[in-house]
Amino acid sequence: MNASLNRIEIEVSDSPIGADSICLQEFIRPDCGACDLFFGTVRGRNHGKDVVAVSYDAFVPLARAELRRIGEEALGAANTQGTVVIRHRTGKLAVGELSVLIAVFTPHRAQAFEACRFVIEELKKRAPIWKKEFYRDGETEWLKGHSLCGGL
Repeated sequence: MNASLNRIEIEVSDSPIGADSICLQEFIRPDCGACDLFFGTVRGRNHGKDVVAVSYDAFVPLARAELRRIGEEALGAANTQGTVVIRHRTGKLAVGELSVLIAVFTPHRAQAFEACRFVIEELKKRAPIWKKEFYRDGETEWLKGHSLCGGL
């Protein structure tokens, strides 16, 4: 595997993510025959509570760096080369809005699926992005996520 052939694109911002916010044609490569897309949306119910909105906060420079590492590791874990695109929203989002987009382009579909799943699972564990839920009853709650201090 030649890591220099890999392309990793990262965006962490308050810009809306729409289904049309990624031009797939821009990332198509002659050596990649598969693309796996993952869209994460704000759901209206979580842990038995009615959610009306969420807010994502991030330490953006560190989030970008960590997401880049995750993208590189995803291709390594799938033992392939390719392109990984990760876009994550910050700010307050309503139910139904897209919060994350992941696109993985690899030579074969099994590698694309594996790498895409790796990205979302590691993003949830490692990215310095925090989520606060706003509930219909007026309560709010920060959800367990990444700890910058490693539990200190």
